[in-house]
Amino acid sequence: METIILAVHVLLSVALIGLVMIQQGKGAEAGASFGGGASQTIFGSTGNTSFLGRITAIIAALFFATSLTLAVYASQKAKSTSSAATSGIVTEQAIEESKSTLPALEESAPADSDVPADQ
Repeated sequence: METIILAVHVLLSVALIGLVMIQQGKGAEAGASFGGGASQTIFGSTGNTSFLGRITAIIAALFFATSLTLAVYASQKAKSTSSAATSGIVTEQAIEESKSTLPALEESAPADSDVPADQ
């Protein structure tokens, strides 16, 4: 679930950046009022500011929601990790996991001395 939310979060961030980049600044409205051809746009005579503004606001709200959700997931994961680390209790599951991840030691006969024998 966390991976899906993270993917949606990235897509929303790219969409938000794109929408902000295609919007015109406040200074562009002065030239459009002197016959800039605003009535011939596909968004109508009011222009694209209200349409793009609404879409940007919706995507920004969704971006905020996914950010908050990811923060809650990270907080829960940190709490569970820190509580397991500070409790000091070793469970049977932890013992089995450590046995499966650690390499097995090879048992060899103990040497009588530290000097290798000549063969």
